[in-house]
Amino acid sequence: MHRLTRFANVLMLFSYLFFHAGCNTEPFETTLLFPVDFSNIPENMVLTESHTDNIEIRIQAAPRLMERINKESIRYPVDLYTDLAFDPAGDLDSIEPGEYLIPVYKKRIPMSPAIKILNVKPAYLSVRLEKKVRKTFRIRVVYTGTPAQGYAALDATAEPPSIELTGPASVIESIFELKTKPIDLTNVNEGFKKKIPLDLEDPSIVSSPDQVVTVTVPVEQQLVSKTIENIPILLWNAAFPVTIEPPRITVSIKGPFDKVSKKEILGRIYSYIDLKGMKPGVYVRHAYINIPVDLIMTNASPQVFTIKIN
Repeated sequence: MHRLTRFANVLMLFSYLFFHAGCNTEPFETTLLFPVDFSNIPENMVLTESHTDNIEIRIQAAPRLMERINKESIRYPVDLYTDLAFDPAGDLDSIEPGEYLIPVYKKRIPMSPAIKILNVKPAYLSVRLEKKVRKTFRIRVVYTGTPAQGYAALDATAEPPSIELTGPASVIESIFELKTKPIDLTNVNEGFKKKIPLDLEDPSIVSSPDQVVTVTVPVEQQLVSKTIENIPILLWNAAFPVTIEPPRITVSIKGPFDKVSKKEILGRIYSYIDLKGMKPGVYVRHAYINIPVDLIMTNASPQVFTIKIN
């Protein structure tokens, strides 16, 4: 925050000096903040986030030169392989993982000779190199929210189902599983496909060929159970007075939530015994039960009924 404030102050100073450049040709001093440009990272290494991002340069120059600096995108270049290798013409293995301090050279700062560099901070750039490793992870799709009542989401599939990550050994080895960003299932009542990004904590350090995967989420209706009590036993084709014991039946059913919860569908459940052709006497009979389509009867009680025809 301190550096950003200083950089903002420098820009305000530039604006003032540019406005008065025609009246003032005396050199003045100011401080600039330049980003560090790291290049030529060894093939088997990764530059971690623990490194110096900027250098602070105190300069002295005429106002007219400041306008030129303001129009240029100046970066301090660092060739990691050349700066760290004991033998730049040798093998890449000559550079080991670890933390390094690289000297800052004034001669590398791309400025006109007419601009005097008074001071540079820091004097050394801090960098940390780690071995680059690769590891393949299966992708787990993460859900959030709850589907519509009576629906459930099954395990989703991702395409591709697994991805190879590349990054610093310490980061890759700390990853136990590779997940997607959460998919919201709030009130969904049918399956769907969508593209979803991977949940990478630091995509600038960990890289993969695909940052986004295609996810297929299957959603199906849940089968729910319901018990309906005291359904009267209807007596069909009775030619004589009849009594029945017990007079009612209890039925347990199972089916999709939207079917089981509708009164008009449940109203089509009924039970009867056909007495056609039966003469006076005492009989034991099973009752017939009418169940609408899409529903399954799982139990009925009682199983038999005593019929007395007078």
